[in-house]
Amino acid sequence: MNRDLILILGVALMAILAGCEPDAADEKPSPPTVASAPSVPSPTPRMYPVTAATRETYQFYCAQCHGTKGHGNGINAPYLTVPPRDHTKADYLETRTDEHLFTAIQQGGLAVGRAPCMPSWQHTLDENTMHSLVSYIRELCQCEAL
Repeated sequence: MNRDLILILGVALMAILAGCEPDAADEKPSPPTVASAPSVPSPTPRMYPVTAATRETYQFYCAQCHGTKGHGNGINAPYLTVPPRDHTKADYLETRTDEHLFTAIQQGGLAVGRAPCMPSWQHTLDENTMHSLVSYIRELCQCEAL
């Protein structure tokens, strides 16, 4: 089995087993302070265009939870307590900055106060690819950043 497939299966298994369940007291974990996260300039679509490689990366790493067209209906979605974000819904995504989306991809859901089952991709994807994924999410929702 190749390394990437093992990584994807491991992430999927962790998400399914964890189920993104809140703790027993039903309290939401506190997000890390903003000071602990590095400042990332908000990209523009011109800086990080969506390419065929971007779409392929989304299908390989993101579609298992977010769905092949970004509707939040990926193969893992039914097994998660917290549903994956629907990347086609502009009403939520246009209230988030590109930096927020980048941080969620780079550091995982908890870094932005969201679901703990959203993994960190900082050791898998390079920064340009993550910025390009932000541009692709903007394309899916047909919305601009806050």
